[in-house]
Amino acid sequence: MIQFGLRLHDAEKLPIEQVLPLVRQKGFSCVHLALSKSLKEVPNTPSALTPGYAAYLRRLFAKNELDIAVLGNYLNLAHPDTAALHAIQEKYYAHIRFASLLGCGMVGTETGAPNAEYKFCPECRSDAALATFIKNFKPVVRCAEQYGVTIAIEPVVRHIVYDARRARTVLDEIGSPNLQILLDPVNLLNMENVDQREEVFAETIELLGKDVAMIHFKDFLLQDADGQLAATGAGQGGMGDYRTILRFAKEQKPYVFATLENTTPENAVQCLQYLQKQYDEC
Repeated sequence: MIQFGLRLHDAEKLPIEQVLPLVRQKGFSCVHLALSKSLKEVPNTPSALTPGYAAYLRRLFAKNELDIAVLGNYLNLAHPDTAALHAIQEKYYAHIRFASLLGCGMVGTETGAPNAEYKFCPECRSDAALATFIKNFKPVVRCAEQYGVTIAIEPVVRHIVYDARRARTVLDEIGSPNLQILLDPVNLLNMENVDQREEVFAETIELLGKDVAMIHFKDFLLQDADGQLAATGAGQGGMGDYRTILRFAKEQKPYVFATLENTTPENAVQCLQYLQKQYDEC
């Protein structure tokens, strides 16, 4: 059984008390929660993430029979400015503490870029950038260990950890049972490898499968304004067949959380049904 969920900031733009029942009614059982995107009217600074706030959210999600699959905190841990980096790390520590209070077992992150703009540059693929990320990430992982929370990295083709091999290096070098993988298959694709995506997925499952804690599902359109793949909801683009990933989930990851990304309130149910049909056929 797979537990399909929704990235909450892709749902209707309503107060959280009103949007959670709608998410549940559509057939989702969990959400990807990014506080800065789904609760914009509430401060999300480290000092604002109190036990009382966590208790309120925990009751609200339980009332609507929804789990928080992951608390997203997608900040740049390779930021070159020392003060900015320190503030970013503090936000990770606060999210990890908050996740433990929420009863949410995981904080998710991507792996950044070696510039303040968090934009792709050739240096993203350098050994120096990887070493910087690992150095800055290690204290975050240690914090996760202290709170009994999983911190999961999401490889993205235009970030420092851009493929499965690079992610394997991070896992092995840090060597923590609290460090796992948030697998987003489409994030591993670009215009150069999209036609070999089944080989990309097979290698990723081989190298990272045992460490996958959660899955993201979305689709791709062949080009955006920058000549890159553009993200869209599952079944709305060129991906077509998700069976390799769904079969992996069915065979190796019982009851795994799998949240949909880049949906709209209008097509979320359609995207869910598209994936559920393929999952049932696996």
